[in-house]
Parts: sequence; C-alpha cells; structure tokens
Amino acid sequence: MLSLPPLALYIHVPWCVRKCPYCDFNSHTLTDALPETAYIDALLADLDAEMANVQGRVLTSIFIGGGTPSLVSGAGYQRLLAGIRERLTLAPDIEITLEANPGTFERERFADFRRAGINRLSVGVQSFDNEALARLGRIHDAGEAVHAITTAREVGFDEVNIDLMHGLPGQTMASALADIDQALALEPSHLSWYQLTLEPNTAFYSRPPELPEEDVLADIQDAGQARLEAAGFQRYEISAWSRPGHEARHNLNYWRFGDYLGIGAGAHGKISRPGDQGLEIERRWKTRQPETYLARHHDPRGFMAGSRVLSRDEKGLEFLMNALRLSDGVPGELWRRHTGLDEARLDAHTRAPIARELMLETHARIQATPLGLLFLNDLLALCDDSVLARS
Repeated sequence: MLSLPPLALYIHVPWCVRKCPYCDFNSHTLTDALPETAYIDALLADLDAEMANVQGRVLTSIFIGGGTPSLVSGAGYQRLLAGIRERLTLAPDIEITLEANPGTFERERFADFRRAGINRLSVGVQSFDNEALARLGRIHDAGEAVHAITTAREVGFDEVNIDLMHGLPGQTMASALADIDQALALEPSHLSWYQLTLEPNTAFYSRPPELPEEDVLADIQDAGQARLEAAGFQRYEISAWSRPGHEARHNLNYWRFGDYLGIGAGAHGKISRPGDQGLEIERRWKTRQPETYLARHHDPRGFMAGSRVLSRDEKGLEFLMNALRLSDGVPGELWRRHTGLDEARLDAHTRAPIARELMLETHARIQATPLGLLFLNDLLALCDDSVLARS
C-alpha cells in the first residue's frame, strides 16, 4: 500500500505596488483598486476544484506568496482562512506564513493579519542600505523595514523571517555584512539570504547592472556564513538559515518532495496519487493573468492552465533537485515513499556524483557532501546525465 506525502497549500496573490527589476515571479503592478472580495471568492472556488487531490490528508502548512500579499486586508485573510478551514482539516500546530512588504506596512494591518490566524511573517527587506534599495526598485527604505519588523514582534508574531539578498549592484563586503548585522539585531527566527541572479524576462536581464566580481561574491558568502553561524543560526538549506527548531516547515515540505495544492493566478501544485505503475506524480499550474483568472471563476474550463504527469526519470531527478538543497539531506526511506521508485533507480541517478565525492556513499541518507553543496548545479547535472547514459 503506497503512502502519500504530507500536504501543504500555496496561495498566490499576483499584485504588487511596483514590479522590481530583478523579479521573475508572476507579479503585476496594481493600477486600480485591489479586487479583494472577487479574488478571495475565486481562490475558494479554485480550492473547491482541488478538493479531490486532498485524499483525506491533513493540511500541514499554508504559504501566502506573491506579488505582495500584504496588500490584502486582515479581514480578507480572516474570510479566506475561515473558508479553508470549512473545506480542509488543518494540523493543530499548522504554520501559516504571509509574505509582507515593508512598503505596505501599517501597524493595525499587521495586527489584523495575526488576528486572522497568520502566525509567521516573511518580510521582504532585501537590504538595509537605502542606495541599494533604490537600485533594486524597492518601495521602502531601511527605516521602514526596521519599523515593520519591530512592530510585527509587538503585535504578536514570534516567527519572523527576513529576506535578504547579497551580490547586489555596487555591494562591497562591508555593506553585505552590515546588512546581516542589522538583520541579526532585529532578532528574527529565520533568515533567507540568497544571491541576486539575473533571471530572463526581467528588467535587470535586459539591462544588466554591474555586479560584484566572482571572487568578491565568494568572499561575501564565506564571511556571511561565518557571521550567521557565530550568531547561532544554522544553514539548513542552500539559502535558508534559522535558529534551531525554527526552520520553515512549508519550505521543508517542498525540499522533502511533499505535496502541495496551488491556488491563485499562476500558482503551481504537486500532487501524488496511487497509479497503475506505482506512485503517480502530477504537476499542475493555474492561469497566470489576474484578469483571466478572475474571469474563470464561473468558466467551465476552471482555473487550470496545464498539468503533466512526471516520467520515472523526472520523478527521481526532481526529488534530488529538492532534497540535495538541504544541508543534512533527507532519510533514504523518503526516496521510495515520495517517488515510488526503488533503490536501483536511486543508484542510477547517484552513481556518478558519489564517484566524484559530491554525495555521501550511503543511501541511508541522501545528502550532498560539503563539496557537493558548493557545486550543487554540477552535482544535479551528473544525476541527470548518469540516468540518460543508462536509459
């Protein structure tokens, strides 16, 4: 009897005040009043259409991302979360995260988020340097970021993540470490600290800014890591740091290849179900344009834009692409439980990276070596190439 992975819920809010030049997410500048009521109606209808994929499971976490989800009111989230509770069984200790932009901060609004049942904030700071924020096109300044995080604590948020970027245009070692020091002074429970990359279909990709040299980037990574470790933060994923016991449970579910429903414009989901050939895994995605998504509310075609069932090789490679991002990897038993594949298939994927000392030699734990974490893209390419060579 195949067991199904844990189930989470991702909710996408596609609007923002202004599109940042580095952002490749499905976000759209809000040019009129936020259609909050209509959008929440659509989200709940979208969830209704997904109910067959729940298959009796308890919801372990909810993540509300964007865009800028903090544009929606606390009352809106109270109605949305009440609707979710009517349809799904939530774990007693469920983690409910909201992404928040300091530029949309209002004390009472944040207090309303907490009263609605949201218990974790992820605050998109990116930098505490005002010049860097201007270059990144952010709508807040450093003072607003500090005030938002401080007030979030005051209104009852014990779990606060700060999103920080490094490798910014014009950034030096000193300014990168100053960002970390300011973040640590605010005593978050979690830090997402990741390097700026130039993604296709962004303004920065079309008109690239001048970024630090590779050797400077490497030095920033090493020095920042040392600074975070000295402050008691553990790196549990390539770009995620937390105090012990405060890892992001929703993101851990992604990296352990758990399932998640995706509702909202452009949202993606991953669903497992028993199939004729073992565990079948389907990727699902919703229509991207907010106007089209809203119009689909009463459309018999529904909110779906597409879906596909993963092949055997895709299942194995996608599992490894997620699990190997974790510093401690995952227990080997998750391979069969979350992919339905046997150890022979795992051997086919990992023989080459193990031979290059990029992965541990034992399948009791599926884990990259320190060298493998440093060269994760090369490791994953070997996982893929080794299977293709044997297919």
